[in-house]
Amino acid sequence: MSSKIKVGVIGCGNISDDYFNHARDYKAMEIVVCADLLETSAQTKAEQHQLKTMSVPELLADDDIALVINLTTPQTHATVNKQILESGKHAYCEKPFGLNREEAGEILELAENNGLLVGCAPDTFMGGGQQMSRRVIDENWIGQPVAGTAFMMCGGHESWHPNAGFYYLKGGGPVLDMGPYYFTALVNMLGPVESVSAMVSRSGERIATSDAMKGQILPVEVNTHVTGLLKFKSGPIITCAMSFDVFCHECPHIQIHGTEGSMTVPDPNTFQGPVKLAKSNKEGFEELPYYTVYQNNWRSLGVADMAESLNEDYPHRASGKLAYHVLDVMLSLEESAEQKKELEVKSTCKRPLAMPSSKLKGSSLTTKV
Repeated sequence: MSSKIKVGVIGCGNISDDYFNHARDYKAMEIVVCADLLETSAQTKAEQHQLKTMSVPELLADDDIALVINLTTPQTHATVNKQILESGKHAYCEKPFGLNREEAGEILELAENNGLLVGCAPDTFMGGGQQMSRRVIDENWIGQPVAGTAFMMCGGHESWHPNAGFYYLKGGGPVLDMGPYYFTALVNMLGPVESVSAMVSRSGERIATSDAMKGQILPVEVNTHVTGLLKFKSGPIITCAMSFDVFCHECPHIQIHGTEGSMTVPDPNTFQGPVKLAKSNKEGFEELPYYTVYQNNWRSLGVADMAESLNEDYPHRASGKLAYHVLDVMLSLEESAEQKKELEVKSTCKRPLAMPSSKLKGSSLTTKV
């Protein structure tokens, strides 16, 4: 019988509860310890979730911990990933995978040279909504995909987030913050991106209105509205808009249009939502049923899949190579706008394995659809 992988967490901020709350649903892994540069933050989460607490050096030196989840801010993802890998442990981090290709590539190389795995959020593409959308593509329900749209547009995070400042500094912005959900979902359905072109704009400083930061002025170092075109190697061209400058809209999260129909894809920042199909011989969209149990908030599903892959020897789905390609796409969009031309995306990746068509909590993740 496969053994449970013991997992540590570095970073006990806003997102950590999602990982702590749902990690217990998986048989392949067990979070046993947490750490944070702010000792009080680690102690609070440890008490809340019945965990041990350690300093970061202590956690990295603990031989019982085989895998570490890195939930630090985007600006330190690559640095902490490097420390995890250099300590001989597998690393899984929140998105984005890095702030530039150089540091992200160094992490991939370090992991490969040391025989270690590296993974990265998002894992929402493994949920019921996105997997049903992939099935529509794989089983040719809309024919050959030719076009589509992807919209992530909101007024920014300063109205609700208790520490929203970093969203407007280098490493933040709508593309690096929310783009990973959308572009990972698209790669899961359509495969790797071939080229991109884009235009951008930037708003001025923001004023926080959340209870924790009310009235604080937030400097803006990043583009706050990015619109672009993504050409996929499999053929389709997707129009996208990523924005912190739109307060209200009715655009669908993602739509894919094929030679025999169209599909509306649910919010890729969730594990559920309606999947709607419109066939060329019918009028309007009809909602499709799901075919997996992963329909709720299954955060840490990507970590569990990575942990199980250590026992079952298959390529984990939320991989570093997938995350690197998505990062490359996002950086290429910004560079295309700067250079005012279409740019080739030089990296590539394989589509991750589809999720099993039926499974229960904690059962095997290895089966292909």
